[in-house]
Amino acid sequence: MEAGVHMSTARDAAEDAMPSSTTVPTRRGLVSGPSSSDAHGDMPAVSVIMNCLNCERDLAEAIGSVFAQTFDDWEIVFWDNGSTDRSAEIAQGFGERVRYFRATETVPLGAARNLAIAKARGEFIAFLDCDDVWLPEKLERQVALFRANPRVGLVCTDTVMFTGAKDLNRLFEHAHPARGRVFRELMTTQWISMSSAVIRRSALDGMDHWFDESLNVCEEADVFYRIAWDWELDHVDAPLTRWRVHGANTTFRKFGQFAEETLRILDKHRAMYPGYDERYADLVALLRRRAAFQRAVALWREGRGAEARATIAPFDASPARYRHNRTGE
Repeated sequence: MEAGVHMSTARDAAEDAMPSSTTVPTRRGLVSGPSSSDAHGDMPAVSVIMNCLNCERDLAEAIGSVFAQTFDDWEIVFWDNGSTDRSAEIAQGFGERVRYFRATETVPLGAARNLAIAKARGEFIAFLDCDDVWLPEKLERQVALFRANPRVGLVCTDTVMFTGAKDLNRLFEHAHPARGRVFRELMTTQWISMSSAVIRRSALDGMDHWFDESLNVCEEADVFYRIAWDWELDHVDAPLTRWRVHGANTTFRKFGQFAEETLRILDKHRAMYPGYDERYADLVALLRRRAAFQRAVALWREGRGAEARATIAPFDASPARYRHNRTGE
């Protein structure tokens, strides 16, 4: 995950003498924004979104892993959210294939991702956090799955979590992925890491909003769920993404916020999808239990053990059921 993970992103540089405006979906509806088209050169197959806030430590390795891809038809959309370290120098040092933008003000990560997507020109949108790494065959194998099946809206890969020189575990070992129309399965077990995900651009453009800017820790999962509602999912069963775990990661903290946003996503789905309570009564119950256990973890970490026990008391399910959900959503 990127440093300063949920407050990342970028530069509205005079890079291209700004293309004409169009409308960009956000949680507030359609707002004016820059066109995703560009007057210069051919459109790349893949746009790699990199959001950054003071990421100099691991940035060169992350960008270098894109340049090392066996699939070569890509661009990097680098969105600098107001870095004060050497991030801009490092990113721009890679040359024109890194399209560098700098924000005029620091915004939350979901908003920053939306701004970066608006600049993207690719048929497929990939995401790489600035301290994560791709193996060379990642994009080649993912794009092949998209080409083979136009009904696929998202392709991920297995992900190795690591710290320093030590590999911790593989995501698919704990969260076994499924293929096809797998909304229920994904809601039950989240197996997609952000840096492994590639999304078909038309799947994003079919939404009334991209990343929900009202969410701070579950905005990624929210996008994945909505794509799974309308599209098939696929995956590469190989560890082609490396997710760096360190003290700056937000993913493994803020369990109380995870609990709140889990319930907000549930309410959102119930409003968006008619008949949800009847068709997915099991998911409604599961998400309420999940939120209770997330809340209990937050209370326990604050030394409020009695409140934690009271929070989970109404639920029969064991906490072990949720341990496989490594991303906390």
